[in-house]
Amino acid sequence: MQQTLSLLVLRAKQLDLDGIRHLTDRVELVGTIGRLIHALQHERGASSIYLASAGQQFAAERQAAVGASQPIESQIRQRFLAQAQPGAGATSATLSLMAWVLLDLDALETLRQQIDQRQMGAHDAVAAYSRLIAGAVELIFHLAEATGDAGMSRLLVALVHLVQGKEYAGQERAVGAQLLASGQSEDPAQQRVVQLIDAQDRCLSTFEEFAEPEVRARWQQHQLTPNVAQLERLRRTLCTTRPGAALDAALSPIWFDTCSERMAVMGAIEEALVNALRQHGQARLQAAQQELQDAESLLQKLRDNPPPHTDAVGRFFRADSHPEAPPLLSRNAPSESDLEALLRTQSERLAAMEAELDKARRTLHERKIIERAKGVLMSRMGLTEEAAFRALQKASMDHNRRLLDVAEATLALPDFVFSQENRTPKRSG
Repeated sequence: MQQTLSLLVLRAKQLDLDGIRHLTDRVELVGTIGRLIHALQHERGASSIYLASAGQQFAAERQAAVGASQPIESQIRQRFLAQAQPGAGATSATLSLMAWVLLDLDALETLRQQIDQRQMGAHDAVAAYSRLIAGAVELIFHLAEATGDAGMSRLLVALVHLVQGKEYAGQERAVGAQLLASGQSEDPAQQRVVQLIDAQDRCLSTFEEFAEPEVRARWQQHQLTPNVAQLERLRRTLCTTRPGAALDAALSPIWFDTCSERMAVMGAIEEALVNALRQHGQARLQAAQQELQDAESLLQKLRDNPPPHTDAVGRFFRADSHPEAPPLLSRNAPSESDLEALLRTQSERLAAMEAELDKARRTLHERKIIERAKGVLMSRMGLTEEAAFRALQKASMDHNRRLLDVAEATLALPDFVFSQENRTPKRSG
């Protein structure tokens, strides 16, 4: 019995250690994906100006951006291959998402050639890059959900919402640059910029909620810089110009640089979060290794120094024995209560971690459900992303229900419930 118990305790510790090792590997993967996203965002923005200006602007910048992206693509492929190896701890869902990202990366060279030869418009190029980046962002969200460590979960929630907010900022940079480079205001593009600004605010609000105080303060301090003030001025120019009126094309590179400076700050904070995750993971790894060594030492002592009452019954029934008080344990020998304390400590730690994880998990779950509901409304009713989100918000307020409940109800509705004539949901009974 004691041998089985010892085996179970040690195996639990070893599995905990393996889980932390897998988690630290995922942190490195998240960091590499984040760098790829940042590089592709820059490539997308430069390509937008290049195409919108009919190849007159940003040709060299675009080639430099492509050159910066390619080495990171190779790193991603290597990390994906490592995750596919037995014992790496990757789930089938994780590997499937990686496969989708690889499919998009395989198509990237063709996209670049089409842009080189100006065989597509700026709008289509931005959309193509955005679809590729969306797959990579989704993979980061999935990796963040897979963690079972409370401290790392909070950091990951902050990270993934910063990554998503940064992607909206990158789309804003590309759409705005395209609009300015074309030299003419256009209402759909202006509306898209407004929607992207609002989406950034939502993501960055969640990022600030979960970020550590020093990281949050760093971001809030950036909001007071001249760069952000200039960005707001350019946004007003871009969004308030009458549709069809002329825009100053010379503002396009200024807009690009201003947005890029802000995104560089986001990228630096992203790297800081990844470093914090890395440090937290290493600390947890060292602690788990020490716990495993302590458990092995304790259990070995129990095996070498069994409690004296274990053979009391046998001695009582032997004819040549007399009942006597059991000898005292040696000073260095642990008692059975030490094993009980080890089990109790491990159980209490797991319970505390689960409570801390709950909020992080809920936040990620709610975000994914709401994003899926927005996608359903966009595809079934022809709404823009912003209009879909506003529709969910209005339904939430009208019916006094949580936004998550409305989103879940939207996903449960069958296709025939949606009217294509007035583009509003019918009552289902």
